Amino acid sequence: MSFSVWAPGHSRVRVRVDGELHPMNEDSGGWWHAEVAGTDYSFFVDDDETPLPDPRSLRQPDGVFGPSQVYDHSAFPWTDQGWTGRALPGSVLYELHIGTFTPEGTFDSAITKLDHLVDLGVDLVEVMPVNSFDGTTGWGYDGVLWGAVHEPYGGPDGFKRFVDAAHSRGLGVVLDVVYNHMGPSGAFLDRFGPYFAGRNLWGPALNVTGPGSDEVRRYVLDNALMWFRDFHVDGLRLDAIHAIVDTRATHLLEEMAQEVDALAAGLQRPLSLIAESDLNDPRHVTPRAAGGYGLAAQWCDDLHHALHVFLTGETQGYYKDFAAPNALKTTLENAFFHAGTWSSFRDRTHGRPINKAVTPGHRFLCFLQNHDQIGNRATGDRMAASVSPGVLACGAAIMFCSPYTPMVFMGEEWAASTPWQFFASFHDPGLADAVRTGRRKEFADHGWGESEVPDPIDPRTVVNSRLDWSELDDPAHEAVLETYKMLIALRRKHPELSDPRLDSFSVDQDDRVVTLHRGAIRLICNLGKTDVPRPEGEILLSSAVSGVIPPESFVIIR
Repeated sequence: MSFSVWAPGHSRVRVRVDGELHPMNEDSGGWWHAEVAGTDYSFFVDDDETPLPDPRSLRQPDGVFGPSQVYDHSAFPWTDQGWTGRALPGSVLYELHIGTFTPEGTFDSAITKLDHLVDLGVDLVEVMPVNSFDGTTGWGYDGVLWGAVHEPYGGPDGFKRFVDAAHSRGLGVVLDVVYNHMGPSGAFLDRFGPYFAGRNLWGPALNVTGPGSDEVRRYVLDNALMWFRDFHVDGLRLDAIHAIVDTRATHLLEEMAQEVDALAAGLQRPLSLIAESDLNDPRHVTPRAAGGYGLAAQWCDDLHHALHVFLTGETQGYYKDFAAPNALKTTLENAFFHAGTWSSFRDRTHGRPINKAVTPGHRFLCFLQNHDQIGNRATGDRMAASVSPGVLACGAAIMFCSPYTPMVFMGEEWAASTPWQFFASFHDPGLADAVRTGRRKEFADHGWGESEVPDPIDPRTVVNSRLDWSELDDPAHEAVLETYKMLIALRRKHPELSDPRLDSFSVDQDDRVVTLHRGAIRLICNLGKTDVPRPEGEILLSSAVSGVIPPESFVIIR
């Protein structure tokens, strides 16, 4: 068995395999190698007697502080040889967290719910990070060993079973990955080489542009390709790309897009890169031939914020700007509300306008809720906790009838009553207390009392965040689910409703009444206090039953 690790500038590196220590030999590139038989292994750098896991570990059966374990990707019995993939344009995404999607919180238990997603009409399942992180429960964004799948979920074979099962049902899989930072516990990469370059808001940032960064970039790129090639995923959602500091002429994300496109050609199926970005910069989703990075799409928070304010009336914090007259119309028609315009939350101008003549709407993900927008509320309350089912239905209708790529957060489709709260399970008491204190202070600054903020380390916070699937037996929840199903089915049946052309899309907004024009089809949502006359035409779907459109209802007419 060949063991290798990149550790430039060190005088000695040893590998302990199945309890026995062996010397390693260095080549000219700073890589150390040893041929040894065995499966469980750790590295020792210089004279440090602390065993370190492999930065490129493929399995961590005992957690991020334990030894790495040899894993053979070729041994898994895949059954998806006929899978041809799922293209992003026209698709509906569904975001879920493995640990709270089911009571068991495993890949295998999640498989039992895939038929629910098929019935809903989903095309792509977006899975929150499954890389190895400290503790048993967490959101996954504090990963430190990016190539190893979290063992409590089911490890690498468990994730492969999930992807294989999804493909057998016609569902693609998008995996959330984090390349902007390492987690605060178990991040040992800097012991080996110049992996880190300062810190950002969440932890150590990677050195992708300074001295020694060629191998660090390769570390990131190889990880991205691994998920596509060895785990058969169909897309990656790239977390907070605005926090990746890269001053090279070719940005890391452009380089990633180039290599992923090349792999897609070889695999003969579409592979998508979807960015999360706070920059409102259309270059991320502009094709490389036109000078952009060539990413397939990006999350669009402005669309969420405009919809959230319109539906809930909340205007605190970064929602303030979206309380402007016709903010929803402006954002729906242009994807970005802040497009070289003033942002009061940032106290500066922000963003850049997109070219609607050449940029299709499917490059922007639209959502009413997601893990961040729910989980980063003090109590993790969902929209259904503060608005009526009629208001939620209007929001869903706008989302599914827009030219953007819609995404549903787990449980949203039946107005789940369970919250989605922030939770972690760090073993270090000091770190756990720091997370607990920091969380409470963050929300105290926004007027929340400490008793109102759930303890992120308390196991009950995880339990409270798990979906309650028995709610589907409640007629009220079932009615919301049926509305979501009908809206998705209607989007499939009438291509006008998924038409991504932004230059032929218009919105009318008269205070609390919004009309979307989709070719010959109109969606009219009334959140006002008075009835709105219903226009003549064939009714394709309606939550109103009379000749008018009453408040908190919608009608789709052709």
